[in-house]
Amino acid sequence: MHFYCEKCKKEYPLNSISYHCSCGGLFRLYKNNTVPITPEVSIGEIETPLIPIKFGKQEFFFKMENLNPTGSFKARGAKTMISILKNLGIKHIIEDSSGNAASAIAAYAAAANMKCTAYVPENIAEGKLKQIETFGAQIRLVIGNRDTAAKTAQKEATKSKTYYASHVYNPLFFEGIKSLAYEIYHQLNDHVPEYIFLPVGNGTMLLGLYYGFEEIGRLPKFIAVQSENCCPLYNSFKKKRKGSKVGYTIADSIRVEKPMRLKEMLMAITRSNGEVLTVDDEEIIEAQHQVGRKGIYIEPTAAASVAGALKYFKKGKPDNYRVIIPITGAGINTSSNKD
Repeated sequence: MHFYCEKCKKEYPLNSISYHCSCGGLFRLYKNNTVPITPEVSIGEIETPLIPIKFGKQEFFFKMENLNPTGSFKARGAKTMISILKNLGIKHIIEDSSGNAASAIAAYAAAANMKCTAYVPENIAEGKLKQIETFGAQIRLVIGNRDTAAKTAQKEATKSKTYYASHVYNPLFFEGIKSLAYEIYHQLNDHVPEYIFLPVGNGTMLLGLYYGFEEIGRLPKFIAVQSENCCPLYNSFKKKRKGSKVGYTIADSIRVEKPMRLKEMLMAITRSNGEVLTVDDEEIIEAQHQVGRKGIYIEPTAAASVAGALKYFKKGKPDNYRVIIPITGAGINTSSNKD
């Protein structure tokens, strides 16, 4: 296995301190399927349930990714990335996140006896911060937004020559997310669903699912859901003017102003004949409450997908359509000590 530049095709080893090509291109992963990923770091992963949930007469399938270790789908990417980095002898990593990725990477780094430094924005949810602290990571609170935290982490990783274990830049993370596509496929008796609704910020889940289903041989329609207050993918897909005003959204995990893999995300939506739509915070909160009345406590980012599906199928949907909504994270992750 090795990294290669998506632009110039230059190759880099997996343990390279560089996190992008010298030409500015982002890395992709070349994988020889005969190469085993060992040793494997594990903290009790399960095949997350796929359960039918009804909203009135409409039935959706919730993929319960909130039941992963650390309470989010990011555990899939962290498990694969950290397992490979441990095998390569990496002892210290730097990462950045709005919370869920940092928590997952910190947890698996702890299990691998690997030093982890996490750069997080100052407005990180208290529940997520508590998790990262518990796993023993060194936390660096960054004044500013999610993008500022990323730039600060990149600068420090370059300066200190520390491995930048980014869930956005590192293709090993996406390799782990691909397992979600295979699980859904097998849980549907080797069928590809018609639709998958998912929240999109940096596009980690979207791209992981896209590459996974691409390997399977058929794509579902990906319906990307963003906040109307922060929707760079929506603006690009709809060819709206760039530089639209960015505001606050309760869905902190998709509050990403400048996603690095925007072109890949657009490709995934276009090739799947998918769509991008937006929801407001009121719709997100209402969806979170509706799901809560069914006994499931989900984070606002996950609720954005539910709100998007309810809006998209407002006039109903064919009964034979299998619509998947990955529950990206647990509600407890966004709770504060006052909750």
